[in-house]
Amino acid sequence: MPDTQTFRVHVRGDASHGHAIDAVSFEDAAVAFVERWSPAADADDEVSVIVREAATGVEHCFRIDLDNGEAASCR
Repeated sequence: MPDTQTFRVHVRGDASHGHAIDAVSFEDAAVAFVERWSPAADADDEVSVIVREAATGVEHCFRIDLDNGEAASCR
């Protein structure tokens, strides 16, 4: 089983409401954030989140489709 890491996740454009998530990957942290805190969706029923690895500061952006739960990199 992969090691969990701590990530800081927030809705894109609103870093003031981020949360720490322990997960095995950036994508898993993004999905866990959306499932737990249910941020407001856009017109396409998607949420964009920024995921930052706490140990390294590396960031990735994901768009989560609330209809099917799929995560993809932001455009």
